[in-house]
Amino acid sequence: MPAPQDGPLLDDAAGRLIRPYTVSNGRTRPTTVLDLLSLVMATGSRPQGQLGPEHTVALELCDGPTSVAEIAAHLRLPAVVTKVLVSDLVDCGAVTAHAPAFHDMPTDRSLLEAVLDGLRRQL
Repeated sequence: MPAPQDGPLLDDAAGRLIRPYTVSNGRTRPTTVLDLLSLVMATGSRPQGQLGPEHTVALELCDGPTSVAEIAAHLRLPAVVTKVLVSDLVDCGAVTAHAPAFHDMPTDRSLLEAVLDGLRRQL
């Protein structure tokens, strides 16, 4: 699987050669409701239309359940742009996306306090 940085859209010295909004054709709102933790998985169906290189890389990343946040990190794109790309893939049937499952477990206050104490020690 080619890494997104291997393509012509990124340069080691210059960074991204095109603006992120051009990747999504200027769109800022996905047609599918997605969360950063939404899990995306390829369906095995290939899209009918022509997709951009970022769509192709995103699709390749989704062989197993992959979060929208992970896809954004691999593509080096803002989350909102990544959501538009993933939404395009959902619309054409290439991937499915599911909201993360949260269990109704009460939050352990002592655990949160320990995490907060650890973060304070790091600062």
